Amino acid sequence: MSSELKTTFQTVLEVSPQHQKLKRLIDEIEQQKLLLEEWKQAQADIHSYSQKALMPAYRSLYVTLFQQMQVLWNSLSVYGLSKLDKAQVETKIQTLVKLLKNSKFLDQTQSKEVDSLFTYYEQAEEYAKNKKSKKKIQELDGDLTQSLNPHDDVEKWNTDEYVQAREQAKLKRQQEKQAKASRLVNQSLKTVYLKIAAIIHPDRELDESKKVEKTELLQRANEAYEQEDLFFLLKFQLEVEQNKNGSNKGLSAEQVKFYQQSLEAQSQALKMQIQELIDSLVWSNKAKILVKKSKGQLNIMDLYKQIDVDVSAVKQQFKAEKQRLSFMGKESGLEMLLEKGVL
Repeated sequence: MSSELKTTFQTVLEVSPQHQKLKRLIDEIEQQKLLLEEWKQAQADIHSYSQKALMPAYRSLYVTLFQQMQVLWNSLSVYGLSKLDKAQVETKIQTLVKLLKNSKFLDQTQSKEVDSLFTYYEQAEEYAKNKKSKKKIQELDGDLTQSLNPHDDVEKWNTDEYVQAREQAKLKRQQEKQAKASRLVNQSLKTVYLKIAAIIHPDRELDESKKVEKTELLQRANEAYEQEDLFFLLKFQLEVEQNKNGSNKGLSAEQVKFYQQSLEAQSQALKMQIQELIDSLVWSNKAKILVKKSKGQLNIMDLYKQIDVDVSAVKQQFKAEKQRLSFMGKESGLEMLLEKGVL
């Protein structure tokens, strides 16, 4: 956008103090457009940096977890474990199998072994469920009623189901808000564009020199319309209206209302674009918390720092899992892990 266009827009708003809210919205949108451009330019670099820093660390960690799975599976037939200890080991193996399933950090042979164990435990769980179902059919009505205690449902709703329902409701509100902003932007785009075209359309100009000038102006409006740049079109409309009327009168109450709604819709749409872009670069819970706390003011360098923090955390976990693996390799070490409850 040209500096002349911005000056024209600011001059009109400064005529009446009641238009200061529009001026603040304009400044906010200017900052949002700059921020969006910064994130777009940094997107590829951040993704590349996270791939180079995080992926090797995660790969080392997952390979170690795969080795733990193998060692524990072999221990079931090699070590003289008690029935209780075997149950704990099997639970740990199942946890590892579920974590490693569909992992991108294992090779084809390793993935095939994980899939094999996954199928085994899946079938074992299905068998156990069927066996449990047959037993339940034979239970007394009183026991069945007790197992279906309504208080259990309330408790469950207050935990997992409640959290899930709340998250779904929040997502729905965000989607509705985004859809409303998008509709307002599209509606305003067409309205403003048609107003501009009605004023500067070259076919209505008899003077050849002015016709060339208006053709160029209409081309600018067409480009802004194609790019869905409502902000530019709003400023452009004021410029052409001022040139037509030859005065700097303040905006009417109806114009103020329209411009405010249009600018707020544009601002909301920009916020959504920025948030979606940042979300595409966020990979860990810590990073998500960082984004949430920033309230849209996340600094790009902060994300690089968070990548380094996450890499450090993964490396520490890898070191701990490697040590745990060394204990699992010996029967005495495995018994020690089971005894201390740190398997």
